[in-house]
Amino acid sequence: MLPLRVLYILSDILFFPLYYIIRYRRKMVIENMRNSFPEKDDKEILRMERAFYHHFCDYVVETIKLMHISDEEMRMRTQFYGVELLDKAIAEGRSCLMYLGHYGNWEWVPSVTLWMHNPEVIFAQIYRPLKNKWFDHFFLKLRSRFNSHCIPKQDTLREIIRYRNSGQPSITGFMADQTPSPTNIHFWMTFLNQDTPVLTGVEKIAKKVDFAVFYFDVEKVRRGYYAVTIREVELHPKEASEFDITRKYMGLMENTIRRAPEYWLWTHNRWKHKGLKKK
Repeated sequence: MLPLRVLYILSDILFFPLYYIIRYRRKMVIENMRNSFPEKDDKEILRMERAFYHHFCDYVVETIKLMHISDEEMRMRTQFYGVELLDKAIAEGRSCLMYLGHYGNWEWVPSVTLWMHNPEVIFAQIYRPLKNKWFDHFFLKLRSRFNSHCIPKQDTLREIIRYRNSGQPSITGFMADQTPSPTNIHFWMTFLNQDTPVLTGVEKIAKKVDFAVFYFDVEKVRRGYYAVTIREVELHPKEASEFDITRKYMGLMENTIRRAPEYWLWTHNRWKHKGLKKK
């Protein structure tokens, strides 16, 4: 319930043990950054690494703040541009799928509901249930904060088809910058200078239901303030070539990361399946 200006003091305090004592995944972060930006020297990599951990601590306190932040403050702190693209698609009777990544504070992005003009739209987001039931319940509550439905990953296609069959327009968000499991690797591409297996499930769903596809391009303006620009990926997925939608999303995601690398989630081992690519 503390104001963010106080929570950021806690964030600054948290940085020291996380970075210097616990050294939370620092080896992986450094390796990921060096492989992604071979043109950058050690001094710049170290700057990016420290900036990432400072931002990560901010992400923690900002996410907890979701429990009590007002709609008015959220509209001030996370502003959306290009909402008219979604309004236009909905007005034409189209539902939408939204790509986003672990960039900036992705937990604040569902506040897009505060910027939409059609009260009939169903908002949903796909999530992977957590093994710890307490944390799972906690994050479900946070992610439902702005009247967004949470769909378990295994129910994704069934729920989206149900939305379509209901005749009610829907907008569904996907965190699509994750690493696919070895059995679900169907497409590789160069991403951040590395051979990268890419999730293709969003594209497959888009082609099946023919929903318009957009991307949330997040920018951290300054501490506690974000700008999200909605960008078109594909309006008619059934007409797109195979993997073209996926390529466009990954290109947009890479542009976002290169603009300010420190705000992407570098602690995940996104390239752990490199050895599986066939020569």
